[in-house]
Amino acid sequence: MKELIKALVEAFGPSGSEDRVRELIAEQVRGLATKVEVDALGNLIATVQGKGGGRRIMLAAHMDEIGVVISHVDEKGFLRFQPLGGVQARTLVGGRVRFANGVRGAIGAEQKGLSPSDMPRIDELFIDVGASSRETCPVQVGDVGCFDREFVDLGDRLMAKAFDDRIGCAILVQVLRELGETPHDVYLAFTVQEELGLRGAQTAAFGLDADLGIAVDVTLTGDTPEAHTMAVALGKGPAIKVKDRGMLSHRGVRQWMVDTARAAGVPYQLEVLEAGTTDGMAMQTTKAGLPVGVLSIATRNVHTPSEMVDYQDVLNSVRLLVELLRRPVEL
Repeated sequence: MKELIKALVEAFGPSGSEDRVRELIAEQVRGLATKVEVDALGNLIATVQGKGGGRRIMLAAHMDEIGVVISHVDEKGFLRFQPLGGVQARTLVGGRVRFANGVRGAIGAEQKGLSPSDMPRIDELFIDVGASSRETCPVQVGDVGCFDREFVDLGDRLMAKAFDDRIGCAILVQVLRELGETPHDVYLAFTVQEELGLRGAQTAAFGLDADLGIAVDVTLTGDTPEAHTMAVALGKGPAIKVKDRGMLSHRGVRQWMVDTARAAGVPYQLEVLEAGTTDGMAMQTTKAGLPVGVLSIATRNVHTPSEMVDYQDVLNSVRLLVELLRRPVEL
């Protein structure tokens, strides 16, 4: 599974430019799903036809990552940019950016009025791609970039730029590999533009009209030095969401997930996230409403180029989802 994870997290795919990620996933799921299609917004939907007697279950993980969009190129070829999603200026200086055409650049900060201890704002940063003028610059206004960092395998700990939410995508692909027979019709939605407001999940959930759903995404942790208090840690199993800023998980779905984890011997945590939300919020509020739960992967350094997850948490997430989909649902 690590080979799949590496390919997904290193792929280029800022919000609105998920094409390469979608191609990689489509290559993996063709032959495993009953049907694979792409909707009008760009969501990839892999459908598994159940053997009958079950529910219509939607699983969702978003393909996009945070990034930048170029807003100005000056006469010397330096690039100004705006964030795509929750980009944090404090993580950027000295980092690298990669554009769709393969051009790479480094992020610098204005020196005027800034001391080494100052925290720059986004509008005080620029990208240097080595150009000497606007005319020779290989990047133009409107081009988008992702942060450029390779996948690192530390054994049970993995580090990369885009676990949010390529790790969720990898988990869904692996679930499809291992699922086998299920009584349910299962719709695996690999969604677009989550970082810009859950847009893909909203349209996918509306079109699929499932009976219930589970979003798979990352969450924060409370296990680093002087971390904000939070009862989630790496290596303690998948986190079953209770609440975040945008949603309360459906109590029946949450209990179904907890009971299944206990019965299968899968370690799990309960998650209350003070900030942020997931595709689950959009799924929950589509049409007349949908019972939705969220399976979260504990992740350090979220929305930085060096996000970290635990590999056993990933494998246990696959185990839990497979167990959920193989059994009847009682809410």
